[in-house]
Amino acid sequence: MAEPKVKYDRQLRIWGEKGQAALEKASICLLNCGPTGSETLKNLVLGGVGSITIVDGSKVEVGDLGNNFMVDESSVGQSKAECVCAFLQELNDAVKAKFIEEHPEELIETNPSFFSQFTLVIATQLVEDSMVKLDRICREANIILIFARSYGLMGLVRISVKEHTVIESKPDHFLDDLRLNDPWPELRRFAETVDLNTTDAVVHKHTPYIIILVKMAEEWANTHGGKLPSTREEKKQFKDLIKSKMITVDEENYKEAMEASFKVFSPQGIGPNLQKIINDSCSEVDSNSSDFWVMVAALKEFIASEGGGETPLEGSIPDMTSSTELYVNLQKTYQAKAETDFLVMEQRVKNLLKKINRDPASISKANIKSFCRNARKLAVCRYRLVEDEFNSPVQPELQKYLTDEDCGTAAGLYILLRAADRFAANYNKFPGQFDGEMDEDISRLKSTAVGLLNDLGCNGSAISEDLINEMCRYGASELHVVAAFVGGVASQEVIKLITRQFIPMSGTFIFNGIDHKSQLLLL
Repeated sequence: MAEPKVKYDRQLRIWGEKGQAALEKASICLLNCGPTGSETLKNLVLGGVGSITIVDGSKVEVGDLGNNFMVDESSVGQSKAECVCAFLQELNDAVKAKFIEEHPEELIETNPSFFSQFTLVIATQLVEDSMVKLDRICREANIILIFARSYGLMGLVRISVKEHTVIESKPDHFLDDLRLNDPWPELRRFAETVDLNTTDAVVHKHTPYIIILVKMAEEWANTHGGKLPSTREEKKQFKDLIKSKMITVDEENYKEAMEASFKVFSPQGIGPNLQKIINDSCSEVDSNSSDFWVMVAALKEFIASEGGGETPLEGSIPDMTSSTELYVNLQKTYQAKAETDFLVMEQRVKNLLKKINRDPASISKANIKSFCRNARKLAVCRYRLVEDEFNSPVQPELQKYLTDEDCGTAAGLYILLRAADRFAANYNKFPGQFDGEMDEDISRLKSTAVGLLNDLGCNGSAISEDLINEMCRYGASELHVVAAFVGGVASQEVIKLITRQFIPMSGTFIFNGIDHKSQLLLL
């Protein structure tokens, strides 16, 4: 009998069962279901989030048909939230979908507790004033918030959450945890059982490179006062030493050893990123600490004692040219050490939980195991309140962005979008929204932008006339192509935040559709 087809087969390969389960438990609230909001939610509904709630008080107008695929002619005059909700429900009947016909701004003002029922809120097309209020509400309720906005040919995405911790950060490039620069006793003993000077050509050709490097590093250290190669010249000599052991030119395992020789010189101990995390004040745990920080506290103790300055071993080895027997035994050596380290960590976690009066079994074995496997790659992301960024951005950074060749346009668009919101608060319309007032709007937007820059302490900075004209030309329109892109970026971040995998972006993301460039502004 054929296996039943798994519904989310492709994405399970990316974020696994655990990630998918987190998505299926999540409840998401979308504010405003114009093109940006609809596109963001479409990606999440197809991905299988648990439930969605759409909040939008507007009716479908003829203009909506040109930029939102989720409404059609028969929807004109009907509730936009209801039409989009029905369309999304059709895409995936496993998702619970509901809608509320109300303007998000009114909800933010009159019913702030409404938001605390959700895992995450996606706020689209909100102006600055509402962003600030909603951000405060979500921060207090500990709800993840993500802003997304399309404005003409530009887009903005910004995450806001007090703290987001990631165990499975899955970096693209990370050095294998092989400990070639400091093998533990069992690995050393295993290497001693292999003779590199064997005359058996088949055996010589099938000795895994890990063994070759452990033995060669030891040989080098014995003749160099116990030190490993450090200078460029020494590293070259070390490679030559490996090469001199080859019997024939086609020995793949020795070529692999030469290519991987840099793993012997990699610095011992933990990297600066992890050092920062274990030095964080949150690693002093109490009864309110999250599971993540309890495990970090245990890790700190482990590194200082049993680990001898290193994290628990990950326990996996890459593919390499080797005889099956040697490869399997090598793998077992790594797995055994990883298991020993895990058991020590598990005990330390239990002891810490007891100490802070929590159930010693409240952090599962599986979670501790995953933490040990990923200990070198942990990430902690913290986001400033939007209000703080708006009122006092990091001034030297902003000044630098505005004058920088690569970031200048993005920073200019960021300032102009904020100026457009100020403009709307003053004149009750967005710049360029109505025909025939273009010239007046351009000069008004310019003086609003100059006023904003002065308030932020960037008096000398100028924004190009072309950009100001462009911003007025947009007239606050939402273009489908930009909305689809911004929605794609926003939904990708939502998935990272909910699955707690990969590292969500920091700062304010600006998409510049004029040059097809994206920029992260850290303000």
